Amino acid sequence: MYAFYFNNNNLLSLINKFHTFATEIMSNHYAIIMAGGVGTRFWPMSTTQHPKQFLDVLGTGETLIQQTFKRLLKVCPASNIYVVTSNIYEDLVIQQLPKLPKKNIIKEPSRKNTAPCIVYASYKIHKLNPNAITVVAPSDHLIKKGQTFVKAIKSCIEKAEKQDCLVTLGIKPTRPDTGYGYIQFKESDKKEEDKRIFKVKTFTEKPDQDMAKFFVDSGDFLWNSGIFIWSTKSILKAAEKHDPELANVFKEGVPDYNTPSEEAFINKAYNICKNISIDYSIMEKATNVYVRSSIIGWSDLGTWGSLYGHIAKDEEQNALVGKNVMLYDSKNCIVHVPSDKLVVLQGLENYIVVESDNILLVCKKEDEQQIRNFVNDVKVKKGEKYV
Repeated sequence: MYAFYFNNNNLLSLINKFHTFATEIMSNHYAIIMAGGVGTRFWPMSTTQHPKQFLDVLGTGETLIQQTFKRLLKVCPASNIYVVTSNIYEDLVIQQLPKLPKKNIIKEPSRKNTAPCIVYASYKIHKLNPNAITVVAPSDHLIKKGQTFVKAIKSCIEKAEKQDCLVTLGIKPTRPDTGYGYIQFKESDKKEEDKRIFKVKTFTEKPDQDMAKFFVDSGDFLWNSGIFIWSTKSILKAAEKHDPELANVFKEGVPDYNTPSEEAFINKAYNICKNISIDYSIMEKATNVYVRSSIIGWSDLGTWGSLYGHIAKDEEQNALVGKNVMLYDSKNCIVHVPSDKLVVLQGLENYIVVESDNILLVCKKEDEQQIRNFVNDVKVKKGEKYV
């Protein structure tokens, strides 16, 4: 009897020690969710006041930012997740992410692309924890294979904990898509425990169709997911080396971060910092960049056309969101309307039909890149209340 209790006590002690050890490791894991974009190409659902990351564009019952937050909870605790967003979206973040501490909402006074928001958030987190490892992720991407995603992220975290490196998730391409950036890779210069991790050779922004086909056929390129993993020490070191102009703007605010004076400093910093992406600012210049090849069911959901591929189709290949849609002699369309709206369509092929807040868009799928132009025209001719 005594041996039984002794053994169980030993087991309980080991479990508690393991839990403590795991908690200590997790305490160094952070996530930065970038949620400041507007998503004009998803108009009229996505508007300045209510952009796509706060919408349930897939009809799943969860918004894109809610899905992103839930995924990242498997990597780090809610207390270590930060959301970088526009001042005007603070209430939306609070409403949609009740588990997120309010102090973890990083408010940008203006949109200045991905490099400023990442450098700002990294200095802020680094001041709290110099041992922080961060996962940086857009708020509006679709990832269907959640467990595979977590496995990939944890592998990249292990590398970032051991080495001074910048790691990005690369997506194995399934088609020569001209809407994505591409990463050319080569064999790693280090012995990798994860054989899916490679050294980055080049970054290429959205290529034309012929070039995209060449990239896919070569087998040496991955789609650039815009998801990054690194220590705050490594990304700030890289920023100070490769873009000192930008880094110095935010480094100056280190005494203010996580204090009442932070907001005043950031308002000043965003007035003078440049508008630049993290790829142009740092990633394309750094030599310690690695990519992990991943198959995670990823899409950046940048357009209505990209959404079409992720919605169930009827027998005529129409993708429908809305409970009261009736189609006749129509095929290959995407229709996204409120559940209480009765919509009857006849004779459409390859069209986008979207209704939101008394705004109706009917557009050829092949011309969806013009939606940005439509939004600009509406703003000029009909007023900003519609966009």
